[in-house]
Amino acid sequence: MAVVFEDFDFNRQILNAIADAGYTEATPIQQKAIPPILNGQDVMGIAQTGTGKTAAYVLPMIMKLKYAQGEHARGLVIAPTRELAMQIEENIKAYAKYTDLRTVILYGGLGPKTQIEALKKGVDIIVATPGRLMDLYLEGHINTKPLQILVLDEADKMMDMGFMPQINRILEVVPRKRQNLLFSATMSEKIQTLAGNFLEFPTVIEVTPQATPAQTVEQSIYMVPGVKTKINLLRYLLDHTENIQKMIIFCRTRVSAEDVYKFLVRKFDDQQVKVLHANKGQNTRINSINAFKNDEVKILVATDVAARGIDVSNVSHVINFDVPVVIEDYVHRIGRTGRAYNKGEAITFCTPSEDYYMKKVQRLIKQTILVNELPADVFVEQPGYEERQAQAREIDLQKRKENPDFKGAFHEKKLSNTKEGADARKAYQKKLKDASKKKYYKPKRK
Repeated sequence: MAVVFEDFDFNRQILNAIADAGYTEATPIQQKAIPPILNGQDVMGIAQTGTGKTAAYVLPMIMKLKYAQGEHARGLVIAPTRELAMQIEENIKAYAKYTDLRTVILYGGLGPKTQIEALKKGVDIIVATPGRLMDLYLEGHINTKPLQILVLDEADKMMDMGFMPQINRILEVVPRKRQNLLFSATMSEKIQTLAGNFLEFPTVIEVTPQATPAQTVEQSIYMVPGVKTKINLLRYLLDHTENIQKMIIFCRTRVSAEDVYKFLVRKFDDQQVKVLHANKGQNTRINSINAFKNDEVKILVATDVAARGIDVSNVSHVINFDVPVVIEDYVHRIGRTGRAYNKGEAITFCTPSEDYYMKKVQRLIKQTILVNELPADVFVEQPGYEERQAQAREIDLQKRKENPDFKGAFHEKKLSNTKEGADARKAYQKKLKDASKKKYYKPKRK
């Protein structure tokens, strides 16, 4: 039986805001998380992306805080990236539109002056990235004593990004008596350790098995020899796929993202394609996301900075131009499509050196992903010398990870071109020469 939002103990202001947003039925994570949060319990929620985690904690937080009060924040949400922080702030403002609650967002990448001025006007809920939050706290601009509710969102990503020291410092400066909420898409050992330090007798909610991709996403793999074939395959798919509404193309590095972006701009133009990575300025990144959300552009090329928490509706296709090295990011990438129970398609391009990570992805998600044959019209280009060498190095590295004693053909070839290799050759030749002398040496008879 479907659970509607009227079944929860929400006031009319919140219900009206939910209705304005076009929602009627609660998602599984919302059904299970909202009641214990309203009851004041610590909650740990594990759910895949696109299942409504943000509303699961934002709605009860608004209900508990009710109205503007005092000068300092009573609710604090910590997010790993500025993009996710912006998304959370948008959600809070949408659901609190009929209240007078004040929200301030804090993130790096631009001067703090405007953010400090906003804090001085009074705030009820702060949404922040860890670094900027601690900077402003240490400068005396944030008073944490009135804090009642603390949320860590996408906690696993914060661990991956190395934010554990900042999180520990934040936990030292917030009041001991508070409600704690931790939300994540995956459950790792690090998250379990953090939960043990952060939560008190929590209600654990896991609406799907950890690291399970959305059931509405159709996944497939194309095996390719190198980057040039990836570009040729991308060109083919763009020309022969009719139902592309919006597409995100994920790349592993900024260089790769820029190369793909330049190719797409030549094929289309810069009005239809945007690129998003950490080297772009803050305003450029914000404008790219907004243009994609508002249907001004059809294709967004991005590194994993955009893989989490960007809630863009009607993304029909995700292409993993590169396989992610952090395998959990695969789940978050493909979670950009198939959101809110819509159908989506996720396609991964995989070279021989990336197959190692793709196998790990399949073990993580406990699924075997369909491998498609390359279309006959796709021109297969063999990688050049430098790319072949890079792939060989990567494969050797992977084998050494699995077997520390493994040296590898590439290692021996590389060694032969070094001083150590030359010395080793000379020593070996001398050994042969010495052995040869001993073999043919005949001692004089007495």
